[in-house]
Amino acid sequence: MFMKFISPLAPIIALSAPGLLLTSCFSNPGSDYLAGIGGPVQRQTSGEYHKPPAIPDDVSYWDGDGVQGSPLVKINRAQQKAFFYKGGVLVGVSRISSGDEDHGTPPGTYKITEKDKDHGSSVYGVFKDAAGHTIDDDVDIRVKPVPPGAHFVKAPMPNFMRFNGGVGMHTGYLPGYAASHGCVRMPNHMAEKFFENTQVGTPVIVE
Repeated sequence: MFMKFISPLAPIIALSAPGLLLTSCFSNPGSDYLAGIGGPVQRQTSGEYHKPPAIPDDVSYWDGDGVQGSPLVKINRAQQKAFFYKGGVLVGVSRISSGDEDHGTPPGTYKITEKDKDHGSSVYGVFKDAAGHTIDDDVDIRVKPVPPGAHFVKAPMPNFMRFNGGVGMHTGYLPGYAASHGCVRMPNHMAEKFFENTQVGTPVIVE
C-alpha cells in the first residue's frame, strides 16, 4: 500500500511550484481549520486542534474493529453521512460536510487513489507575518498575492483520502450542513477510523 507523508504545517512554501495538484476543499479555512494550531511542531491529526462540530454528533459510530471483509465507502450527500462497509456489512457511520452549492461534491463511483496522514491544501490557507501572526485567515492562493514580508500556510487536511481529482475525505469542521469546497469533512475520530481501514483502491460511491 502506497502512502505519502508530508510535513503537516510547513510554514513557508514555494508559491510558484508548477504542477501542483490543487486540492479544493475548504470554505473559510482559517477560522474552520487552523484555530488552535500553535505552530509547525504540533501534529494536526489530534482532535484538539480542530473545532468541535457545531451541533451534537449523535450519529457517528464505529463498530468495525476485528470485522473482516473488503471495505467500501458510501457518501450520501442528502443525509450528510458517510457509511463504511466491510464485506457488505455496515460497520461505521460518520456525519460529514460535503461540498456547498457553489462547490459540489460530484456524484459517481470512484476509488481511493492516495492516502496522506498529514495532508495540506495546495490552494487554501492563511497568510502569516514574520512573527507568525495571522494577517488573513481566508486565502485562495490562486487569487490573492502574498503580501510583502508574509508567507502562506497551508490549510490542514489530516487523514486525507483522495478519490476524485482534488476531492477527498479528511478531518474537518462540521457546521451542520454542506459547506466545503468539494471535499468530505469528517469528525477527527471518524476520519481516523476511515483512514485506518481503507487502502488505495477502496471503492467510494458518492450519491
